[in-house]
Amino acid sequence: MNYNEIHFFPNPETSDDQGLLFIGGDLSPQRILQAYRQGIFPWYEPGTPILWWSPNPRLILIPTEFKLSRSLQKSLKKPFRFTMDTAFKQVITACATCINRINNTWITKEMIAAYSQLHTMGYAHSFEIWYENELVGGLYGLSLGHAFFGESMFHKMTDASKIAFYYLCRTMNEWNYDFIDCQIPTTHLQSLGAKIIDRREFLHMLYQSLEHPTKKGSWNVT
Repeated sequence: MNYNEIHFFPNPETSDDQGLLFIGGDLSPQRILQAYRQGIFPWYEPGTPILWWSPNPRLILIPTEFKLSRSLQKSLKKPFRFTMDTAFKQVITACATCINRINNTWITKEMIAAYSQLHTMGYAHSFEIWYENELVGGLYGLSLGHAFFGESMFHKMTDASKIAFYYLCRTMNEWNYDFIDCQIPTTHLQSLGAKIIDRREFLHMLYQSLEHPTKKGSWNVT
């Protein structure tokens, strides 16, 4: 079914075995925000139609359950500087072009433009890690209610992306967020404390989180 003309989505529990829900549509802010409110996200390769996903199972991380390893504790003692929402475009561009994603990224020019617009609208946010005034790591994602939807992260120095994720979890805990959506299970994120849950449980948690007001606007704290 083609959803180019409307902003409504099918039931997220009707996706196929791989989690693909439907094909087509656009990357308008309204469509993307509605997708996330239903536990759906866009993920596709350049040159292909937009693919929308609702995987089962789902990977989430409860902010209080972040696993701080000894090696990361040592890295946190180095003179890194942490900021929020000061370099969104740099972060999303770095996520798209970091060395392990060259010629193999889903962060297309259209995705960068769409999430940059959502950042301007106060929904998308970036967490930045600096070393000697150079951006060396970071992540970005979307915030709705008391849920943060992590999209991608990058690093140019060892542990820089983990440090960004550490600050994300610490911030979300301070703000009483319920969970961070990590989307698809990976051993890397599971090593940091993320856990696999059934999609139905995820959707129940999501709908409860959306009952809280969204913390819109810049998260830049100077």
